[in-house]
Amino acid sequence: MTSSSEPLEISDNELVHILRTPREQYTSAGCVVLDCRPFLDFSFTHICESRNVNWNSMLRRRSKSSVVALEWLIPDKALLGRLRRGEFSPVVVVDESSRSVAELKAESVAQMLLTALQNEVQTQICFLQGGFEGFSEACPELCYSSASNHVSAVEPEPIVTGRRTPAYDQGGPVELLPFLFLGSAIHSSRRETLAAAGITAVLNVSSTCPNFYEGEFQYLRLTVEDSLAADIRSCFSTAIAFIDSVKQSGGRVLVHCQAGISRSATICLAYLMHTQRVKLDEAFDFVKQRRQVISPNLAFMGQLLQFETDVLCHG
Repeated sequence: MTSSSEPLEISDNELVHILRTPREQYTSAGCVVLDCRPFLDFSFTHICESRNVNWNSMLRRRSKSSVVALEWLIPDKALLGRLRRGEFSPVVVVDESSRSVAELKAESVAQMLLTALQNEVQTQICFLQGGFEGFSEACPELCYSSASNHVSAVEPEPIVTGRRTPAYDQGGPVELLPFLFLGSAIHSSRRETLAAAGITAVLNVSSTCPNFYEGEFQYLRLTVEDSLAADIRSCFSTAIAFIDSVKQSGGRVLVHCQAGISRSATICLAYLMHTQRVKLDEAFDFVKQRRQVISPNLAFMGQLLQFETDVLCHG
């Protein structure tokens, strides 16, 4: 099933009108905005409620002699299914700053996405003139910016009885995605901290940290030592499935180890790489920006690099 017409080019004002039209006035589920910019750029700032379309360099190299399928571009399987069923109308494609479809290069993510949508989706497809750059300047109130939610460097706590709280235990767990948090064992031990973040589940990546509130939260323990001999990669599929199950139930999960530096950070990196289809360095920068103390051990980094090849080259 294919789209019946060429993409319709729309202006900032036309997109504002679409976004502000109440959902009940649509015969469909309403508009969906697909942002073609890199994952890191999108994570820092984007049109509110837009969705990221990611296209990593490894898959791009593989696609040079073939037609790009929509499933290669949309990492979220639920969103992919809704797009293919035509539940959204219109579907608005946004890149960084292109002024028209004619300006797009054939190998650009936006052009590949438009082609895939036309090949596979029966709905109105639109392209935003001027891209996110123009829209964010004209309508900043309709854009999310991580600047207002940015996790600043942790300020040292005052010394009490000669001891200082380690940096990794200060503050609270950090939000990586709306349903995914990363922190330390101390964070997992504070009921008020968990409640404030809306945590409903805890993924404990350690061999010694207790599950403090059995019966109150959903727990999964992955017994892993923070050592160069530990095989944390064997836990990735179980961890990813658990996090996804919490997401699908509308919950929020805290991933922690002892310090929230190595083991739990590795699990979160693997989850981001798998679900967002991003390279390790992109995922690492994304998490580091939010929790500066992360530092997976050398063996874990090697296992993440192997996982990157599996995710990006083998789907």
